[in-house]
Amino acid sequence: MPRISLIHATPLAIDPVVEAFTREWPEAEVCNLLEDSLASDLARDGEITPAMTGRFVHLANYVRDNGADAILFTCSAFGASIEAAAQALAPVPVLKPNQAMFEDAIRQSKKVGMVATFAPSIPSMEREFTEMAAGTGAVLRSACADGAMAVLGAGDGPGHDRMVGEMARTLEDVDIILMAQFSTARARNLVEDLTGKPVLTSPDSAVHKMRRLLEAK
Repeated sequence: MPRISLIHATPLAIDPVVEAFTREWPEAEVCNLLEDSLASDLARDGEITPAMTGRFVHLANYVRDNGADAILFTCSAFGASIEAAAQALAPVPVLKPNQAMFEDAIRQSKKVGMVATFAPSIPSMEREFTEMAAGTGAVLRSACADGAMAVLGAGDGPGHDRMVGEMARTLEDVDIILMAQFSTARARNLVEDLTGKPVLTSPDSAVHKMRRLLEAK
């Protein structure tokens, strides 16, 4: 039974990805590590600092030393720090939160929309998508449902979903829509209903990719 360590920067990401593992790969042993000062420190500093990257490498080493066969970071704003952790822990598989979802989207469409609820995550996610899509012609259009994450944190899940859905409806000339944060996965069905477009979520795509990686070893 593989042990998959999930490293979170917000408690809102935990349930969506645990539910995805339960549904798509119940045999996996899932362990959660929450470090919720990461998101607030990024919002304060306005950029990823060397010290923050060092924290990511430390967290990855910690779960590796506790028996992780693979690591999934669920915090979408920290691409460069996660890449550093992946290099430090090779050959242990380390996935960025949206890596698999972006791969799926690029295979399926050239006109991709994305709805975020954490504005600081958008620049790094757009850079990551652009790098991955180089040469494919795929283009990403982003929108942010400002305030939706706070609404979800206050316990109003339906209110959060409505805000995400309304923002998704503003995306023009896209064929597929991505839910940028793990916590926005819960809005998938509503977004599909409101837009009539297929929706991809980070938790489902990440679980599928992680399973393929480990079962191929």
